Amino acid sequence: MMPILVSPRDLASLPGPRVIIDTRDPATYAAGHIPGAVNIRDIFTYLATSDPAGLTDLATRFAALFGAAGLSGAETAVIYEDAMNTGYGQSCRGYFLLRSLGYGRVHVLHGGYRAWLQAGLPVSVDVPPVKPQVFPLRPAFETFMASKEEVLAAFSRPEVAILDVRDRDEWEGASSSPYGVDFCPRKGRLPGAVWIEWYRLMAEREGAIAWFRPAAEIRAACAEVGITPDSEVIVYCFKGARASNALVALHEAGIARVRVYFGSWNEWSRDATLPIVPGIAAAPSSAGLAVTA
Repeated sequence: MMPILVSPRDLASLPGPRVIIDTRDPATYAAGHIPGAVNIRDIFTYLATSDPAGLTDLATRFAALFGAAGLSGAETAVIYEDAMNTGYGQSCRGYFLLRSLGYGRVHVLHGGYRAWLQAGLPVSVDVPPVKPQVFPLRPAFETFMASKEEVLAAFSRPEVAILDVRDRDEWEGASSSPYGVDFCPRKGRLPGAVWIEWYRLMAEREGAIAWFRPAAEIRAACAEVGITPDSEVIVYCFKGARASNALVALHEAGIARVRVYFGSWNEWSRDATLPIVPGIAAAPSSAGLAVTA
């Protein structure tokens, strides 16, 4: 498997045609960005559903956005956010979207824009000229994405781990989402899910820049909740951003059979026929890395 993460120095010297994508909000992008980067905020803000109409809309919308950014299939895409632990996994969400649409040459800037600045590399306020391309849409949803029907089916498949990576207040049922306590109509978690709060897959080092933990530490955190390198995993959060962050972390740690339930809690909680577990979860383990439902 091609490494997903690239360092600032690696990005600066990356050969061949490339398209650098900034996922931050437009005002932040305008104040300073990596030279040549284009801004696609929809990578973070788009709310998806996993039904056929939702997947068609997702494919159509992002094929147009990525094509307008200059991706034809010949270029390497590199996606970044401000920092790995402050943008709810939005750069990894971009990786997930591109891979789900069949794009093969995708990297995430490890450490984000803050790591770029710390490395003393140049910044720009110029919006680069872009030659629009026809995006090579080859959906690979079955490889990277799980639908709500597949999540339901997984409840009767004990070999599939359902991994919740939301913040503690969402896991415990105190809040429905980062958008607000009552943004979604129901609070709780998926039946049988295990929990590793997404922050725990990262650590601050090298001047308080957040990076993913070493592979051995990520595997150890997963092992606490019964996930091994051979496990099949479906990971969810509120809208698939933090789950995409976890997908990248697990893939980099050698846990390959991971799919994101991209509709996540935003979709699941709005269907009253779907089961949930409400209320407060068990207290976390003393290590603070992972607990089970």
